Amino acid sequence: MGVSMSLITKLTVTISLVLLLVIAPFAYLNIKSLKELMLRETVTGVDSLSETIIRTTHYQMLENDRDRVRQVIEEVGSQKGIENIRMINKDGLVIFSTDRAETGTFLDKRESSCNMCHFAKKPLSQASSMNRSRIFRDHHGQESLALTKAIYNKPVCSASPCHFHPDDQEILGILDVTVSLAEMRAQTAAYRNQIVLMTVLMIGLTWGILTLALRKFVHRPVRQLVRHTAKVAGGDLESAVTVRSHDELGELTLAFNAMTQSLLKARQELEDWGKNLEVKVEERTHALNQMQTQLIRSEKLASLGELVAGIAHELNNPLTGVLVFASILGNNDKLDPECRSDIEVIVRETQRCAQIVKGLLEFSRESIPQKKRSSLNGVLDNTLSLIGNQSFFQDVEIVKDYAPDLPEVLIDPNQMEQVFINMLLNASQAMAGRGLLTIRTVLAPQPGWVCVRITDTGSGIPEEYLGRIFDPFFTTKSKGTGLGLSVSYGIVENHGGAIEVQSSKGEGTTFTVRLPVAPDEGAEAPESLPGEEPVRGLEAWSSL
Repeated sequence: MGVSMSLITKLTVTISLVLLLVIAPFAYLNIKSLKELMLRETVTGVDSLSETIIRTTHYQMLENDRDRVRQVIEEVGSQKGIENIRMINKDGLVIFSTDRAETGTFLDKRESSCNMCHFAKKPLSQASSMNRSRIFRDHHGQESLALTKAIYNKPVCSASPCHFHPDDQEILGILDVTVSLAEMRAQTAAYRNQIVLMTVLMIGLTWGILTLALRKFVHRPVRQLVRHTAKVAGGDLESAVTVRSHDELGELTLAFNAMTQSLLKARQELEDWGKNLEVKVEERTHALNQMQTQLIRSEKLASLGELVAGIAHELNNPLTGVLVFASILGNNDKLDPECRSDIEVIVRETQRCAQIVKGLLEFSRESIPQKKRSSLNGVLDNTLSLIGNQSFFQDVEIVKDYAPDLPEVLIDPNQMEQVFINMLLNASQAMAGRGLLTIRTVLAPQPGWVCVRITDTGSGIPEEYLGRIFDPFFTTKSKGTGLGLSVSYGIVENHGGAIEVQSSKGEGTTFTVRLPVAPDEGAEAPESLPGEEPVRGLEAWSSL
């Protein structure tokens, strides 16, 4: 049979063996107790028979009527089961025996029937019936029980005419009765056979009941699980095993069904993931392209940072000389008035060149943020107080939508004000000094981050320019160096944040600055935004 049937067989055999080990000692002790009980009853019966014979023949002995005594003993000895009855005097002479060949013979004093008076430290005349009995086998091999009972010298015996024993003699003789134990042994054997048969029947009945119970409560549920396992192995994850009980096997069935459902769900997720693999690859490719764009921009800024630092220093000295001497020349009274306008152009353009050089120096200068815990809402308010009253903001409606419980951030307030000033100025210029400017602070979807969104209603940025607006010297304005957003980009990166832009032509622009929340005491701030790879070790960011 299968594995399950082997399990049933093992359990049944084990329980049957345990039952046998429990019943066998009990049966053995029961049979042993029965043997002892039946032996005691037999000894008691023989002792009673001996007492009856002595009492029955007592009168005849007083009259010395030996023929009548012999007749009584022979009648009693003819009963079924009695093998021999004999009277023996104190000298070992067999006065009478149902075995006529023994009559008149002397017994050896070492014989067991003579222990009543001989070879005993304590006379056995007062011994119990069990101590006065003996079991032996005859020459035919049959088991027999013999019991010896003393015939006492009573006062009435001493006064009888036939009395010829001394008065001080306690025992006149003994009566030895021998009976067969065949019937007792047969009854014991029959009882033993009944016990053995009952034990076999009980074990057989237990075997059958256990087999049926185990088949119903163990074999069938296990076979169901085995068949269901084969179905699952074949890919059928929609089937389930019927729960038929609330025991351990029922719990196992429920767990197996739950496992099958989990496997089905996992397979469906894998299938869905496989179907959406192309979309996921495109998303990952887009993320990699963004990372590559950031890396290219960082490398570009690093190279430009080194280049412009040298150029700015080289141009600054001659521009300073040109500006000084042009100013002196313009203030000279001897200058021809017709040339004074030309000198003013030289001064103005030289100042413009100086501003460009100043921007280059700021771009290339190493500026380490002096970070401290600050309120982002407060930094925005300070920025608006600096530029909100400027003329180019007079017709711009500014809407502040601050999150009230915004956590603090770890920033350099001065550098972040510079970032927001650049963005607000760009927004004002995009709206040509007229429109709606919305400043909103919110918690980012990712835990541990906050966002600032600056939205204008200006002309927007063409799609082809969106990937280049943070590049140094890139600008769509007739006046401007194209360094403002590049510097802002570097400052935000130095703070562990990021800048994003969403814009459509003619629909306005939204700049989003994401910054990490200030960590608790002893905690570390996040190094990068979720889903983004930080750009490290680039000299460009340390030089902004």
